[in-house]
Amino acid sequence: MKLDAVLSDMDLSALLCSKVCHDVISPVGAIANGLEVLEDEQDEEMRQIALDLVRRSSRQASAKLQFCRIAFGAAGSAGSSIDTGDAEDVAKKFIGDEKVELEWAVPREIRPKSEVKLMLNMLMLAISSIPRGGKIVMGTAEGGAITATAAGKNAKVPEKTVAMLAGDVQEGEMDARLAQVYYTLRLASECKLDLTAAQSGEDMVTYTAAAAA
Repeated sequence: MKLDAVLSDMDLSALLCSKVCHDVISPVGAIANGLEVLEDEQDEEMRQIALDLVRRSSRQASAKLQFCRIAFGAAGSAGSSIDTGDAEDVAKKFIGDEKVELEWAVPREIRPKSEVKLMLNMLMLAISSIPRGGKIVMGTAEGGAITATAAGKNAKVPEKTVAMLAGDVQEGEMDARLAQVYYTLRLASECKLDLTAAQSGEDMVTYTAAAAA
């Protein structure tokens, strides 16, 4: 598949911006609702509930934006490198402590920016494979390969993701979620790696970015 022929850079940028807005609008909306309650509510218990909502939603919005800054943004000048420890920090804040547990088994080191961005985008693919929650292990393997293993009840590679990885998606079928899969493929290509997904039984999926055989 000739990746740059599937989606123009302008359309890719627009779709990724839509995804970021979609991910952030929920906590931002919750902050707005909480502030409205604080303005009008006199009951101290209700005010405390609203304040807790604002605090929690602020943390969520900040975590999502910090994650997206590295995963989708420049995160420094062109050609720069990123500490994988920083990536681990934003990844754990992004996931939070609700449905998904993250084990970051990537050695702490300075790696090219494109490789770190690839890790975070593979993490997003892994999250999409366990909608009911579970555990994700991010790791590396021999030869510079990057792996994201998702384990959880009915873990599955989404049908459209399978099609995208196989090169069977046309421009007219693209949406914001699928654009992120496409962007991950572009990152893998930039790193001179092939991105694949493998199903292990009913409860495990592994995404691998590795040098072509």
